[in-house]
Amino acid sequence: MADSRLMDVERTLLIPAELAGMRLDQAAAQLWPDFSRSRIQEWIKGGEVTVDGRSMRPRDTVLGGEELSLRTELEQQSEDRPQDIPLDIVFEDEHLLVVNKPVDLVVHPGAGNPDGTLVNALLHHDPELALLPRAGVVHRLDKQTSGLLVVGKTQAAFQALVADLAERRIGREYDAVVVGHLIAGGTVDEPIGRHARDRQRQAVVAQGKPAVTHYRVVEQFGEHTWLRVRLETGRTHQIRVHMAHIRHPIVGDPVYGGRPRLPRGAEDMLVDVLRDFGRQALHARRLTLTHPETGETLSLKAPMPDDMDELIELLRDYRDGNDEGEAEVIYVTDPD
Repeated sequence: MADSRLMDVERTLLIPAELAGMRLDQAAAQLWPDFSRSRIQEWIKGGEVTVDGRSMRPRDTVLGGEELSLRTELEQQSEDRPQDIPLDIVFEDEHLLVVNKPVDLVVHPGAGNPDGTLVNALLHHDPELALLPRAGVVHRLDKQTSGLLVVGKTQAAFQALVADLAERRIGREYDAVVVGHLIAGGTVDEPIGRHARDRQRQAVVAQGKPAVTHYRVVEQFGEHTWLRVRLETGRTHQIRVHMAHIRHPIVGDPVYGGRPRLPRGAEDMLVDVLRDFGRQALHARRLTLTHPETGETLSLKAPMPDDMDELIELLRDYRDGNDEGEAEVIYVTDPD
């Protein structure tokens, strides 16, 4: 019986003229950077790599223009099954893709969510992602947070992006609607770790890992504020924990948000939206990264989701209709 952990891999391409005169193993390693040169040498010796249908030795010279083919079996890193779940892909090439994750989509399968996740959708979109750890997903978002996620499509791209994330070279910017009246931006530099009593929650704790969150005011609505938030680190629930810590929790946050604050004299529609907002009003709006192959800077943006857009419009209508002038309009940063 065939091993269900093995996956057939077939790749074919033409050797470009600029590699003429190079050893076969060197040329193949350049053309397939997601595989190590030692592994490619083994495949050449085993006849799994061919040139114009013929087996060659690793040290043999290529002329350019030949057809280079790979046919082998590789062990899958993911045992999750592909599922035909729509993806909103913002950018994709042969090295990486960036997806705009909707609300309610879990990133990784786990307890309580064995399937129906972003990983399942990615495996259907590109089956070779099963060969990568976590199907190439470089970072994650909470189920109820919408917005941009980057996925490496090759081993080399995945490793480069993971390293960039660890070294804080990937920029992540969020939109958030928070409770309370903020007139200026700031930084929260407080360590985050497991809550002492509730292990499902995170908290600011002295023994936690370093966590830094920067925020700026976009627009004020009296008892609520629209913020632009930038992560310097990426701890679990970081923005949600930090904003709650400074007593400006994110609207709708079911874990850290507390009871909704209802503006005085607000119309029923705004009251209903604030009471029933079904998730934290947090959206990963912009992702800035260095392309792992070309070195180009990519700055990608996802539009505000409809539920947050409606919330902001209703808060703006409340502010503009406030005769007492309590909610002055102040833009500290460009909303775009």
